[in-house]
Amino acid sequence: MAEIRVESLRKEFGSFVAVQDSNFTVEDGEFFVMLGPSGCGKTTTLRMIAGLELPTSGRILLGGEEVSQRRARERDIAFVFQLFALYPHMNVRKNIGFPLLAQGMAKSEIRTRVEEVARLLRIDHLLEKSVSGLAGGDRQRVALGRAIVRRPKCFLMDEPLGTLDSEFRDLMVHELRELHNRIHATTVYVTHDQMEAMSMADKIAVMSNGVIEQFGTPQEIYDRPASMFVADFIGSPPMNFLPFRSGLAKGVREVVVQGASVAVPEVHEDLAPGEMALGIRPEHIRFDDQSRLRGAVYGAEYLGTTQIVAVETADGMVKARVPADLSFRIGEPVGLSLNGARLSVFEKASGRAIRTALLDGQLGGNRHG
Repeated sequence: MAEIRVESLRKEFGSFVAVQDSNFTVEDGEFFVMLGPSGCGKTTTLRMIAGLELPTSGRILLGGEEVSQRRARERDIAFVFQLFALYPHMNVRKNIGFPLLAQGMAKSEIRTRVEEVARLLRIDHLLEKSVSGLAGGDRQRVALGRAIVRRPKCFLMDEPLGTLDSEFRDLMVHELRELHNRIHATTVYVTHDQMEAMSMADKIAVMSNGVIEQFGTPQEIYDRPASMFVADFIGSPPMNFLPFRSGLAKGVREVVVQGASVAVPEVHEDLAPGEMALGIRPEHIRFDDQSRLRGAVYGAEYLGTTQIVAVETADGMVKARVPADLSFRIGEPVGLSLNGARLSVFEKASGRAIRTALLDGQLGGNRHG
C-alpha cells in the first residue's frame, strides 16, 4: 500500500470550479473519508486521484511518485463504484477473478487468489453462484473482492453502500472497517453520510462548494468544528447556534446572549463588532431553573436512554440531549445552562470558528481553498 499526497489540486469545468486548490495527505494504511453534500467536489477529487479525470492544476503523488497526468490504467489503484458493475453472465468466482484473467495470470494463481479473497469476505460458499441471484450485501462483497484480488496500492470507493437498504448498510459499514483492519489497505472513501464517515474513518475531509472546510479525526471535527458549515453538517442533531453581537477581544471570557451572561473559552484574537454565534452540541446543554437563558418546550424525541428536547427560544429552536427519565409538558418554560468549556464561537459573516482556548492550535489544515 502507499501514501497519497494531494497538493494544490484544482479542477475546472469551463468557468465552474469543482475543486479549489485542495491539500491533504492520506497516510499509508489509513482509512480516509471525503464527506460532504452532493456537488461539493468529493467525487471529482476521487476521480482525479483515480485518473478518471485529469486535474486543471496541482499534483497527485502515489507512493511518492507523481501520477497527476497519468491515465487510470497507469495507476495501481482499484475503484469500487456505487453501482456494483458486476458481470451478470458470470458466477461469483469468475467476477472476482476477471481482473487477473485480463492480466494474463495463470489459472492456478487466479484460483488461489480468488479463494483467498472469498474467505476474507466470507463469500467462499457463494463462488459458484450467479451474481444476479445474490442479495445486495453479497453483491457488494463480490465487487469488493474484485478490487481486493488485484492487491493494488490503494482502494478508492465512491459511495459503495448508497444502493443498500439501511439494514445492509449498517452491516457493511462494520464489515468494511473490519476488512480494512485486516488488510491494512490505504483507502479513500467518498460519502454524503456523516454516520458512515464517523463510524469508519481514521481521518475525514469535510467538503463544501469545492473547498475542504476541515481535515482531521472524527473526534476533532465533532468537538472542534472549523466552521458553521461543519458544525451544522456533523452531528445528529447538529450543533445549536445562538446569535449575539459583540466586538470580541483577546482575553474575553463571557458574552451576553438573550440577556444572559454565558462563559466562553478565552478568546485568542481581536474582532471588530459584528454578528457572532455561539455553537453548542445538544449533549452539552442541561436544564437549569435559575438560568436567565430561557425558552419553552416545543417537543421531545425519545431515544431510549436519552431524549432530544426541542426548546423554542427568542432566537429560534435549541435542541438538548437529556436523560430519558426527565418529563416535560409542551409549552413548559425552562432555563438552559450551557457548558462553557464546550462552546464554540463563530463569526457569522464568514462562518469561521474564532480562535479560543478550546480551539487554539487545533484547527491546522482547515479551510483549504
